[in-house]
Amino acid sequence: MDHRISALLWVGVWMTLTVMSFAGMAVAAREMAGNLSVFQMLALRSIIGLTVMVVFIKATGRSFRTRRPYLQVARNVTHFAGQYCWTLGVLALPLAEVVALEFTVPLWGALLAIIVLGERLTRARTVAVVGGFIGVLVIVRPGTELFDPMTFVVLTAALCFAGSVIMVKMLTRRDGTTQVLFYMTLVQLPLGLALALPGWVMPGLSDLPWLLVFGISGLTAHLGLTRALVLADATFVMPIDYLRLPVVGLVGYLLYSEGTERWVVAGACLILAANYYSVRAEARQASGARS
Repeated sequence: MDHRISALLWVGVWMTLTVMSFAGMAVAAREMAGNLSVFQMLALRSIIGLTVMVVFIKATGRSFRTRRPYLQVARNVTHFAGQYCWTLGVLALPLAEVVALEFTVPLWGALLAIIVLGERLTRARTVAVVGGFIGVLVIVRPGTELFDPMTFVVLTAALCFAGSVIMVKMLTRRDGTTQVLFYMTLVQLPLGLALALPGWVMPGLSDLPWLLVFGISGLTAHLGLTRALVLADATFVMPIDYLRLPVVGLVGYLLYSEGTERWVVAGACLILAANYYSVRAEARQASGARS
């Protein structure tokens, strides 16, 4: 089989893992919400993830050592805040709306890259930011009776995730994916425990399968997306990632009888179109520069 075709097939496998992992996390959070607090979910997720990472590193002989310890801490405090806001959103809003708002991460990331990394504000990035902002307004509809303040919590999660992505870009200049995933679980564990212990509840037997799904999916979602981006350009990977919206929307409909409002679909289409245009334009520019 041609090497390129084989690589693209593997991209499909990794992105299927990513999409299913995000859907699994959302469903697991919903199923545990009646028994466990959000902080406890996050703490137990970190315990499971840390156990998996330690076993993996020991088995493969890889290094625990990071060259950017302070940046690892900063990244994971930011990511923990994003995870908390995202989980709150999953518990309060239709799943499709949460995913649609989460797709603003690249837009916040573009703005943060300009501020933090000194990247240029190109025309393509301007289109992405403006188009994404309009898409958010379509979904949120501020000033109407259908406006839900919880949407701002999900947007805060997206902003935190964007900041986390920027710091991951800085980290991977000197650390590998293994260190990023290991310290994600190590740093976030004491944060979750400190906030969860005052109201700690012993998980029931019915919670254990969902805890495993929540913990392992948190790792496999990041692993699948990272591996896909290693094998193919973002212009190929991103449209596959957008399948999260219909997949999670279908899960919400089948499991929780959630409908998807036309405004959410319209706003999501605007956000995705703005993202896709920006990535395609950046890819064409990079290709022209290489030639």
